Amino acid sequence: MTDRPALARRLGLRDAVAIGLASMIGAGVFAVWVPAARAAGAWLVVGLVAAAFVAFANASSTGRLAARYPESGGAYRYGRERLGEWPGFLAGWGFVVGKTASCAAMALTAAAYLVPAAWEKPVAVLAVLVLAGVNLLGVTRTARTAAIIVAVVLLVLGLVIVGSTVGLARAGLPDHGAPSAPDLGWYGVLQSAGLLFFAFAGYARIATLGEEVRDPARTIPRAIATALGIVVALYAVLAALLLLVLGPAALAASDDAPLADLAAASGWAWLAPVVAVAAAVAALGALLALLAGIGRTSLAMARDHELPGRLASVHPRTHVPWVAELVVAAAIVVLVLVVDLRGAIGFSSFGVLAYYLVANIAALTLPKEGHRAPRWLSAAGAFGCVVLVVTLPVPAVLGGLAVFAVGAANRLVRTRAAKRRGPQGADGRP
Repeated sequence: MTDRPALARRLGLRDAVAIGLASMIGAGVFAVWVPAARAAGAWLVVGLVAAAFVAFANASSTGRLAARYPESGGAYRYGRERLGEWPGFLAGWGFVVGKTASCAAMALTAAAYLVPAAWEKPVAVLAVLVLAGVNLLGVTRTARTAAIIVAVVLLVLGLVIVGSTVGLARAGLPDHGAPSAPDLGWYGVLQSAGLLFFAFAGYARIATLGEEVRDPARTIPRAIATALGIVVALYAVLAALLLLVLGPAALAASDDAPLADLAAASGWAWLAPVVAVAAAVAALGALLALLAGIGRTSLAMARDHELPGRLASVHPRTHVPWVAELVVAAAIVVLVLVVDLRGAIGFSSFGVLAYYLVANIAALTLPKEGHRAPRWLSAAGAFGCVVLVVTLPVPAVLGGLAVFAVGAANRLVRTRAAKRRGPQGADGRP
């Protein structure tokens, strides 16, 4: 095994789109509607539009940066190159720590849909190990598995849409009363946008795999735009059907399985258990893509001595960051066994928005010839990230600040230790 070889460029446009879709069409599409409806009520669609706009602005910035810096690491690399070591570190730290917790939550979510409670943790551990093994076989295996998962989930979502549309055509529009403003007003709408944003955020996985994409300057922006466009259209249709068929009140009161309720209300009750299985498959797809993204970001940070150098090891045959993948998988397994994170990963949401904030600010520093979209779009994306952060629940914000404080303190200690050792220590770098 060697420590410094580059990753192999094996992913084409279809592969990159599949990984992006697997990241975005995760378990969130099956559950995010309930808390979003509780916050925004009948104005759920307004929250969706706001989330989609922020996601579009962030995707524009990410695509331009990925074309200029086609390396592993995503916003960590962009922040480091354009803004300095500290912004890059904070983006990478937020992503690695937050998304490691998200992986544990995705594994537990998939297991909860598939097996009784007593078997959830063993099955979640098994899922992590199997998908980590898929990633270790090479990025093309990851892309093929992601494509299969996406096809299954899209098929089920398509059946839900068809069944609901047929049910509406037969029975007509139910009377849910006149739509009223949400109890929390515009704050509730923005909070729903913050929740819905994370159903879009997976397109960044395409950027974190930038070192493995063929013709990255052309492929990455196209893949991000294609994946995001598909997801926005899909979510818009689902949001409209949920509001029309179930109504805002029933949607907000759902038992966290709104698409199963939608299928049952359409008269296709047999589809409800199929939706449950699809939710588990979608969670596994998100887990697969997250494992790959965290591994590549850890690789990039290890190359810059922000994480232990051993994590920069690349397998000479499969060309994957095998040590980083194994360490990440082990950390997820520990979290699955020790803590139930499904209701306690608010700091992950905080970390994602901080990650995209760094990307947008980095895009603002690109020279004019590097811009394929107006500069104001990156500024709007940065502003949107800040707005969505302040609308997150207070525990999520406090948890996120605590995670970043721990990372910053650790880096300060290591930096000072490296300076005391002088240029011979850690290659003269922190």
